[in-house]
This record gives sequence, C-alpha cells and structure tokens, in this order.
Amino acid sequence: MTVDTLGLVLRVLVTSASVGEREGGKKVLNRVKQFPQQASRLTTIWVDGGFDGELFMQWVMDFLRWIVQVVLRSEQTKGFVLLKKR
Repeated sequence: MTVDTLGLVLRVLVTSASVGEREGGKKVLNRVKQFPQQASRLTTIWVDGGFDGELFMQWVMDFLRWIVQVVLRSEQTKGFVLLKKR
C-alpha cells in the first residue's frame, strides 16, 4: 500500500505471500506512476528497512525518477514504535 504524507491511500496492491517486499514495492510504485495527477508532486519515497538495498533504490531512481529514503527505528527501541516518516 502506498499513502501520501497525510496517510491518504494512493494505491493498494495485493500479491501472493511468495512475492518479496522489494518486488511488490516495484509493482505498486509502477501503479502509482501510472496516475500522473497523483504522482505529479512526488519526489521522495519513505520506506522501511525491508526495502533497503542498492538495487531497489537504483531501480526507483532510474525508472521512476524518485528518491528512496529508508526510515529505520533506533536500535535501542524495542517493540512497536510509530516513526515520523513512515
């Protein structure tokens, strides 16, 4: 699922459990890109640690022209914590 900074849903994509996070991320971001009116001001994608990796970030930059920023919780934090940018 992709949401904007207000938490409003941009796109939802349901895949099988065998589809990895990065592959599913590529699919849903491609769907967002297909709707220019929603993606026209989009420049930065905030993701969790499951999307970390040079290949995914490079793919987003090359094909979608957006910046990927991984938002991680601090290592001292245990359990669920609401992160500012995610």
